[in-house]
Amino acid sequence: MADSYVRVRGAREHNLRTIDVDIPRDALVAFTGVSGSGKSSLAFGTLYAEAQRRYFESVAPYARRLIHQVGAPKVEDITGLPPAVALQQRRSAPTSRSSVGTVTTLSNTLRMLFSRAGDYPEGMTERLDSDAFSPNTAAGACPECHGLGTVHRVTEESLVPDPALSVREGAIAAWPGAWQGKNLRDILATLGHDIDRPWRELPQADRDWILFTDEQPVVTVHPVREAGRIQRPYKGQYMSARRYVLHTFADSKSETLRRRVQGFMVAEPCPRCAGRRLRPEALAVTFEGRDIADLAGLPLGALAALLRPTAARTDDEVAPALARDLVARIEVLTELGLGYLSMDRPAPTLSAGELQRLRLATQLRSGLFGVVYVLDEPSAGLHPADTEALLTVLGRLKDAGNTLFVVEHDMDVVRHADWIVDIGPRAGEHGGQVLHSGPVAALADVEASATRRYLFATEPPPRRTPRTPSGTLTLRGVTLHNLRGLDAAFPLGVFTAVTGVSGSGKSTLVTRVLAETVGDHLGAGRPDAEDGADAGTEAGPMARARLSGADGLAAIDRLVRVDQKPVGRTPRSNLATYTGLFDAVRKVFAATDEARARGYTVGRFSFNVAAGRCETCQGEGFVAVELLFLPGTYAPCTACHGARYNPETLQITHRNRTIADVLDMTVDTAADFLADVPSAARSLRTLQDVGLGYLRLGQPATELSGGEAQRIKLATELQRTRRGHTLYLLDEPTTGLHPADTEVLLRQLHGLVDAGHTVVVVEHDMGVVAGADHVIDLGPGGGAEGGRIVAEGTPAAVAAAPGSRTARYLARRRGHPDPS
Repeated sequence: MADSYVRVRGAREHNLRTIDVDIPRDALVAFTGVSGSGKSSLAFGTLYAEAQRRYFESVAPYARRLIHQVGAPKVEDITGLPPAVALQQRRSAPTSRSSVGTVTTLSNTLRMLFSRAGDYPEGMTERLDSDAFSPNTAAGACPECHGLGTVHRVTEESLVPDPALSVREGAIAAWPGAWQGKNLRDILATLGHDIDRPWRELPQADRDWILFTDEQPVVTVHPVREAGRIQRPYKGQYMSARRYVLHTFADSKSETLRRRVQGFMVAEPCPRCAGRRLRPEALAVTFEGRDIADLAGLPLGALAALLRPTAARTDDEVAPALARDLVARIEVLTELGLGYLSMDRPAPTLSAGELQRLRLATQLRSGLFGVVYVLDEPSAGLHPADTEALLTVLGRLKDAGNTLFVVEHDMDVVRHADWIVDIGPRAGEHGGQVLHSGPVAALADVEASATRRYLFATEPPPRRTPRTPSGTLTLRGVTLHNLRGLDAAFPLGVFTAVTGVSGSGKSTLVTRVLAETVGDHLGAGRPDAEDGADAGTEAGPMARARLSGADGLAAIDRLVRVDQKPVGRTPRSNLATYTGLFDAVRKVFAATDEARARGYTVGRFSFNVAAGRCETCQGEGFVAVELLFLPGTYAPCTACHGARYNPETLQITHRNRTIADVLDMTVDTAADFLADVPSAARSLRTLQDVGLGYLRLGQPATELSGGEAQRIKLATELQRTRRGHTLYLLDEPTTGLHPADTEVLLRQLHGLVDAGHTVVVVEHDMGVVAGADHVIDLGPGGGAEGGRIVAEGTPAAVAAAPGSRTARYLARRRGHPDPS
């Protein structure tokens, strides 16, 4: 094209203020600004959305009939926009069967290698089709476990944790010993439950209760028996209401429900395939003396090393060609710092950053050119050493003739950009303006930019005098994944940062081992397997760490885990419902004179209740649109236009605002509107304190980033009264945060430590690490090359430590030259 710019005119998506901006093609363009400023609204909500809309218009007319409801971005005109590919942060893969191999399609090539070039045992006269080597097909899956590798059973203990305690709590007799050994289907059938009733036949109230009870995390229940039946739940202290109900569907025909309840049962390796997921016939075929399950379980770097001799052969056989393809694709993944992953690693256990890099590697091998790649924080979850490798890969993608639009907060990535679009000056309604669009160096002259101070910082950050620990929590002989006999000491009463390159074992140590050990000591039980970033590897989803001992646990009175799991799994869940703030809002509307005159109770103002919600969209505010050959999408409800409620409910107002209006308010706006409602004001003030004032109260949980989800959970926790010594565990809390927002968050976390608590964070941001009291650095590499503590102590000590890949970056952040 003669004009080498993408020209945007009149963009007003979300908080964008009818902006005009020109962005060069064939360049690496960084979109920056504080969280909520509007940079994602421009990059994804406007540019990518318009490219997607134009693609939809190019499909056949009969297909367009199915997708006419896909909304166009709010923009007057965009010219010079090439086709676009989005690589966004996603918290999980579509199904639990998805893996590194399936996401990258490496598993397809590996199966073909075994099918066409494997060594077959004597007596097997016909070669197996490649499907026979997949645990996700009927031809290959082990018939005992259906390709899962594990079988599940329910124990008496999982239904009633402690019968003696339950009696003291007023429960009727706990489960009798007669149930021991019976599966859940037998138990519930005996008690009169129809566990095979189709999901669609359940009353809407039951569906809502099953799916959304966890939005009120304080509600717990305990199953009790009376007259041979399980009674409806009541408030107790052991199991969430949702967990109890999902037990009912353990053997349901609904795959979704079965998958969700597996976490509440005891998982055991399949006795037939020993957890290898395949039929015996497939496991009998070998390549280089190993079966396909062995190769899929190797770290990708080790797999490439095993295949290189075959790839180097020059004959015309099929094996060298397939091996060369595998090695070439694995080398890209290794370059992106993912060589520690194995092909059979379940995708739901990967971080959002790992998933995005897997997709980036796939695109790098695709050979596309003339495309705009829109990336959502590709540096998320990356150690600075891995970020350098990422920049090399992004450069190759640009050199292939593509344009890269990168939404990014990492200043090292921004400095390498050819062009910067800085949005601000602040978040939400106070943002949405283009402060600068031009070369990076020119941003130094833009005084209104919050990015400028961090991008061109010339002074080292102020140094904090390390606090004196009040004690030590020590784990000895930790063995799990790549941690092998590790001893780790966590000082108490201070702020500890755990660092290391990707795959070094940080999340395994903190979010799995430390969390499980302290949780067991406090009687909280094991965290859900999906909580840990490393859950599901090696020994399956229920793998437990082995320890030779632990000291210092008596000093901990309470454990709080703040992770990046979504605060809700559907768009129906939102900020207001998760934090409990919506209860206070509904009470305000139910207390109005008009609501009382009509007999409207608090329940009327729930969009989960039939009386008050819009029945067209069932209170969701949108309707699902199924697309032929394309992923489904959502469109605003044509009846309520996204308001969620029926007209009668919307006739009730408080200070001239409907409840739908309140859900559409930002936290900052609602803080003023509800300042005279103490319970709401406290929640809103805490959300503002962690930098979330720009979020809308009704913003669907599915639109929130992992960093936003984590801060919402932290804000919810900060509202509660804290007693005793609490251990706070956070997994990369700065993900998705602009450096200015990171400062706000750190003030809250250091405030917790000043109040006498202990904070342990897994973190790659060297600014956070430099401000910690204590640092534990794992490595030296990832996977099998990691799992060891290579340095620990104050930030100054770790910055000078030999053998640490973190040291040079930490020293640079502290204003010192790299250690030699």
